[in-house]
Amino acid sequence: MKLTNMKLIALLGTILTVTTFGAYAGESHMAEALKHAQAAVKADDGKGVAKHADVAKTHAQTASEHLSAGITSLNDAIDHGKLDHTDLAKKSAEEAVTHLKAAQ
Repeated sequence: MKLTNMKLIALLGTILTVTTFGAYAGESHMAEALKHAQAAVKADDGKGVAKHADVAKTHAQTASEHLSAGITSLNDAIDHGKLDHTDLAKKSAEEAVTHLKAAQ
């Protein structure tokens, strides 16, 4: 089976959407980061502060990565839209929504 560029891009977009949905399936990363940062403030000892701060940092970094990926997808949507590549523009916008939701 020969894959055209359009089919390959659609396949990659689908794979990206499915894999990033797993990251969003639970609470958002920013909500988790905030929850653990607040737990760090309330911790009774230094080890508790460090434990919660470390988890908060991991979620915040993941949110940052999703935000960056969302911006990239939005740029792709803009570029494709300007070229009147409607299907690709919509797919890129859909990927942006997935990443931005995961970053919240």
